[in-house]
Amino acid sequence: MPEQERQLAIKNMVCARCVRVVKEELEKLGLTVQEIELGEATVSGNATREQIKTALAEAGFELLEDKKARLIEQIKNYIIRLIQDPENRTANYSDLIAKHLNKDYHYLSQLFSATENVTIEKYIILQKIERVKEWLVYDELSLSEMAYKLGYSSVAHLSSQFKQVTGFTPTAFKNLKNHNRQALDEVGQE
Repeated sequence: MPEQERQLAIKNMVCARCVRVVKEELEKLGLTVQEIELGEATVSGNATREQIKTALAEAGFELLEDKKARLIEQIKNYIIRLIQDPENRTANYSDLIAKHLNKDYHYLSQLFSATENVTIEKYIILQKIERVKEWLVYDELSLSEMAYKLGYSSVAHLSSQFKQVTGFTPTAFKNLKNHNRQALDEVGQE
């Protein structure tokens, strides 16, 4: 049977470590990984879809087969990438997402909200707050540096949004013993 190249969409693949683990799992199946990034891998080889699905599930990932589920995962992964490495601090997220996925933002927004029970805007805020929690725990940046990096208009705006989401001011959160951080793939889930 000739080797076929195929595109895989993978849920819960939200960080560099996830990319490495998925690559290792696919290679254990004898697949050649041509390209891999958050949520996606291009592979060739003769492993069956069921073998791939099982190997990924055992490592905590999920092979996505439904087109809408794949699109939702692409939105999430792109948002995570934007928040983790904020190059376009002042850019409009809706424009960036629509352009990246080459789809109408209104359609993406409705699909996301219906599927995830949270709006894209709220998901972005939740991801930003998780990033701030990380910075606070590791004492990496000042609040003004955080606000700047994440595109907030002011420290007050960041602090207000942080308190709205967590119930704590950034300073109070920093002083907690248990920081209640969430895995990035669980942000927005209740």
